Amino acid sequence: MEIKTSELTRAALDWAVSKCVGNWDWEQGDLDAGEYGPGFKPSTDWAHGGPIIEREGITTAPYSTHNEVIREWKAGRDWPMSHFPYYLGPTPLVAAMRCYVASVLGDTVDIPEELT
Repeated sequence: MEIKTSELTRAALDWAVSKCVGNWDWEQGDLDAGEYGPGFKPSTDWAHGGPIIEREGITTAPYSTHNEVIREWKAGRDWPMSHFPYYLGPTPLVAAMRCYVASVLGDTVDIPEELT
């Protein structure tokens, strides 16, 4: 099922990130062996998502309009000459992982039906 990257959540987002990392086996994944499977939770676990954020140069910041309370986070790449858009999410990790997936797989992702 094709889903917009900006709408990926939970297992579908974690699956897409694991696909971006490469050399993964979702069913047989083992983090210690360098594979990324069901135990890999980069959208909720800083130990998994943090290294991706650092390696990929993704920045996160609170996002609000006018004087509103912070309701979302934005993530993007702020180095000079970056034309990559920001991605939003309810947490810094979700926003950053959406940004990462978009940079590798594009604006839409074909997600296995069982993850939607």
